[in-house]
Amino acid sequence: MTRLKLSGFNNLRKLLSFSFYDFVVAASEAEKKSYAAYLNERFSARRVRGLLERIANIIAAEVLSTSEQDYEPYGASALLLLSDEAASEVRPGWLRSAGVHLDKSHIAAHTYPDFAHPDGLLGFRVDIELSTCGEISPLRSLNEIFHFFDTDVVVIDYLVRGYTRAEGGERVFMDHEVPSIAHFIEPQILSQFELVERTLPAAHTWQLKLLRTVVDPPEYFCEGCPVDEERLNALLAEMRAIFEEL
Repeated sequence: MTRLKLSGFNNLRKLLSFSFYDFVVAASEAEKKSYAAYLNERFSARRVRGLLERIANIIAAEVLSTSEQDYEPYGASALLLLSDEAASEVRPGWLRSAGVHLDKSHIAAHTYPDFAHPDGLLGFRVDIELSTCGEISPLRSLNEIFHFFDTDVVVIDYLVRGYTRAEGGERVFMDHEVPSIAHFIEPQILSQFELVERTLPAAHTWQLKLLRTVVDPPEYFCEGCPVDEERLNALLAEMRAIFEEL
């Protein structure tokens, strides 16, 4: 795609959203509490905010403000308000404060434990939404996010909305190429999953679903617990059912 010279601020909105699903087997109430304690530590608001700050660095965005919150008995949220760092550097000083309002970019993350399965098949979901405008490209963050989350099922949506204008005044509805979402993910990561991809390029909409197929059975049970094949098969069936219905 030929690089266009735009007139004024690039107000195309680029929205990248993820839902990560992690699953384990809890054969007792004690195992359930142990998993909840692990989640509260591994995915505390502080740690999730740290991931969001790394994403901001990857996409060359300036963090304007942050907010975080842990919940009882479990769950957390974090939010970063961003500005397009590259664009901010070329603005005159008197205009840089306007970037706070012009660059309506943010990253938000929320966690959602699901401990209600009657057979002790516990689930945990993390939703991340990365909304950018200006020159920020959120697709550059994909690999970092996968390296942070050891996940079983993933749904990724990417949308581009709105329009901006070229120097000659022509409307521009798309300013970058997106062959597919998978194109931006390392092959080594993709090789661990079954993929289903839906693309609507004319509508500037892409979706990628992933189901983990390379599994390590002991990881789904508490430390030191034997692998229960029947429960493991039930968990894998639960993962596939969720993957297919999302």
